[in-house]
Amino acid sequence: MKQALLVLSLTLFLAFSVVSGNAAEVKAKASVDPAQVGEPISPFIYGQFIEHLGRCIYGGIWSEMLQDRKFYDAPALEPWELVGEATFTHERDGKFVGKASPKWISENDDVFGVRQGNLEFVKGREYVGYLWAKTAEGQKICVNMIFGNGQDGKTLKIELGAPTQTAEDGYARYAFSFKADALSADKEFGSLAVNFKGKGETRLGCVSLMPADNIDGMRRDTLELLKQLNSPIYRWPGGNFVSGYNWKDGVGDRDRRPPRKNPAWQGIEHNDFGFDEFMLFCRLINTEPLVAVNTGAGQVDSALEELEYANGAADSPQGKIRAANGRQEPYGVTHWCIGNEMFGNWQIGHMATDKYALKNNEFVDAFRKFDPDTKLTLIAVGAVGAWDELIMRQCADHMDWISEHFYVQERPDLVQHVEQVPNAIRRIANAHRKYRAEFPELEGKDIKIAMDEWNYWYGPHVFGELGTRYFLRDALGIAEGLHEYYRNSDIFAMANYAQTVNVIGAIKTSQTSAEFETTGLVLMLYRQQYGVNPLKVEADRPYDVAAATTEDGKTLTLAIVNPTADQATFDVNFNGLKLADTAERFEIADSDQRAYNDPDAGRRVDIVKSTVDGIAGGLTVAPQSVTLYRIAIEQ
Repeated sequence: MKQALLVLSLTLFLAFSVVSGNAAEVKAKASVDPAQVGEPISPFIYGQFIEHLGRCIYGGIWSEMLQDRKFYDAPALEPWELVGEATFTHERDGKFVGKASPKWISENDDVFGVRQGNLEFVKGREYVGYLWAKTAEGQKICVNMIFGNGQDGKTLKIELGAPTQTAEDGYARYAFSFKADALSADKEFGSLAVNFKGKGETRLGCVSLMPADNIDGMRRDTLELLKQLNSPIYRWPGGNFVSGYNWKDGVGDRDRRPPRKNPAWQGIEHNDFGFDEFMLFCRLINTEPLVAVNTGAGQVDSALEELEYANGAADSPQGKIRAANGRQEPYGVTHWCIGNEMFGNWQIGHMATDKYALKNNEFVDAFRKFDPDTKLTLIAVGAVGAWDELIMRQCADHMDWISEHFYVQERPDLVQHVEQVPNAIRRIANAHRKYRAEFPELEGKDIKIAMDEWNYWYGPHVFGELGTRYFLRDALGIAEGLHEYYRNSDIFAMANYAQTVNVIGAIKTSQTSAEFETTGLVLMLYRQQYGVNPLKVEADRPYDVAAATTEDGKTLTLAIVNPTADQATFDVNFNGLKLADTAERFEIADSDQRAYNDPDAGRRVDIVKSTVDGIAGGLTVAPQSVTLYRIAIEQ
């Protein structure tokens, strides 16, 4: 049997190939039917998801350079290091923020304080910072920037003068700035030290250091790539994180927001990036917010307060707090997730399906009653199988969309590795078509799928917690995944690639640079260039071909994924559609399926744009490639 299959496979290969030396040029066919048009592709298919996890926000989007800037981790103080011999304690009484604050008592005029290293600086770049402290009379404060090993005049000493702000509890804010001119190379690691000198009691509240070109606290380089990505909707704050998150920790004066242990992942949640920062983030990159509420440890009252903070008038109880925090007008958030993965035993507050059904319905009834004037889109937690079968029946009147998630790992065979993604999407779509056909509760309803987490997830964590690297082979899979969403445009309302920055993300950052992953290039290319009205396509496998017309009907977009090591030339039957014989071509390809981009090494894999003539003679695509054509439709 195995021998017969081998002979059949070899026969098929030879039938499709013209062999020249060691390379093969494959002849393939595709057929585009302009008469069979699917529902318009939702722009939300290009959605993204950010979570308080690893270096997604802190170290990726947020520009703060210091870790544990509010001194949550004490008495160890890591990654801070104590300097000097003054008596040190971490005191709850008289704390500035969180559970406690650093306190020293000095019996002499020796220098004492704290230092943090492993900070990367760019030569010539300007930096800004500040600290909150409460000092004894006559004490002096100095910030030392130590570049490299600190020798040869590479320590920059900044004496702090009068405070820029004082608080009722005696703490004062001191600002500083500097330009990194003393570096020996274009980039160099260094340290920041906060030094005190003088007798008496000293307390340090928090410290901040950012590049001066930050945009409202966010990294300029990351925001620039996010704008190019142009995702129309972002899901936040989780993910597993949301089930243990109190949103009120993330509003108000950033320096006074309490640091917490991340409830779901490693490390500290600084609460520097909260509700208002997320809304600002959405405005800066021109995207729509999707907020997940806490249905794990959280209850409906807290969720309603969050809804009022987002959408309530300035004279409502939470609206007054929002206005005091700097935002008079309501945000008008329309998309809300009612929890996250409540079926999983890894989730804080996870519960049986019937319990979640009751909780979802309670939240939805409360949301609709509280804000009847806003057309809210409420998304229930889903999971194909027994969970969905109960939720679809018991919550049919209490959801607009239903969430689904999937992640796939690595396969050694390239075609199998790539096809995991479209296969997972198709499996979920088929399950929901079956629900629609079999469940009377769904009759007359159009509950679409929000695939608000999807991606590859495998490999070492190169970019922090869950910071996996992606390769060209992963980009091919993401492209085929988009094609599968297009083929099921009638049932998918949204998809949110998880997670945008660093954590299994489309963009990766170092301390000083940011770059698109190969997967991010695919998402950007299709978002910018692909059409909206999907056409039925049949094509030879293992290639994946998708086609759509643009909204104005003037252009055909045709995308081909080639997950093989051979060049392929497609004879495409357009079934009477009159097209120009010249096309724009956008190609993502490399001879190595494991080619990747790195933020500190430049862009190896990129989108290459060209113009091709004579498309009637066939469309040629490179080995291991994603190729998108834009062809004018002749009227």
